[in-house]
Amino acid sequence: VLYKESVGTGTPTPVTPEMERVKRNQEICSSVLYKENIGKATPTPVTPEMERVKRNQEIISSVLYKENVGKVTPTPITPEMERVKRNQEIISSVLYKENLGRATPTPVTPEMERVRRNQEQISSAVYKEGLGKATPTPVTPEMERVKRNQENISSVLYKEHLAKGTPTPMTPEMERAKRNQENISSVLYSDSFRKQVQGKAAYVLDTPEMRRVRETQKHISTVKYHEDFEKSKGSFTPVVTDPITERVKKNMQDFSDISYRGIQRRVVEMERKRVDQDQENLTG
Repeated sequence: VLYKESVGTGTPTPVTPEMERVKRNQEICSSVLYKENIGKATPTPVTPEMERVKRNQEIISSVLYKENVGKVTPTPITPEMERVKRNQEIISSVLYKENLGRATPTPVTPEMERVRRNQEQISSAVYKEGLGKATPTPVTPEMERVKRNQENISSVLYKEHLAKGTPTPMTPEMERAKRNQENISSVLYSDSFRKQVQGKAAYVLDTPEMRRVRETQKHISTVKYHEDFEKSKGSFTPVVTDPITERVKKNMQDFSDISYRGIQRRVVEMERKRVDQDQENLTG
């Protein structure tokens, strides 16, 4: 205030081109001198601690910014505001198109197609490399129930938004086109199946839950088998006895008696003794 009181009234002078030139030269000289005073800096690597401090500063700045924002009064969007907004969008679109010049279309060459496919493959590979390892979680009955409820709710909301349609008659031409589409879809599906699925095994994650279910199924099968065996133990199946069966049974019993009692061996010994006795009688 005292400084301004001591300043008297001055006479304004027009800004001449010479004054503009001097002003620009002064700015250039100031910029040059400022850069000359700056020495050489040593670059430092960005450490995790620096990253953490930077993130904390950003979070603190965001919190302080939100605290400084006062309360606002919401205003309803009137039809007039909607009309002005649409007009502004139309004007912006028209002005944008007016500023565009004429372009020359270029054909898509095989080289461009090859570069595009390579870029897509590189992007896919880089995306998969950035993915970490995931832990598979079993699908519980609660998750199945929630999923079904979500599907039912989505189906109901979708049907509510549908308007009434106008039925059209099914002409023979439409039937023919429909059959052709089904045949084409079937052929393409079969080709895709033979190329991608046929002859290849489906891999399933061997989770602890699946191993537990598999062990439980084995135990249940073993228990069922033993239960059926215990029920059938001691029982017999009756068969019809005919003369042929009786004859075979008797022959088998005779063979068993001969093998068990050694009758065949004694018969052979008796036959040898008889032959020896006959020889002695003939020589004697």
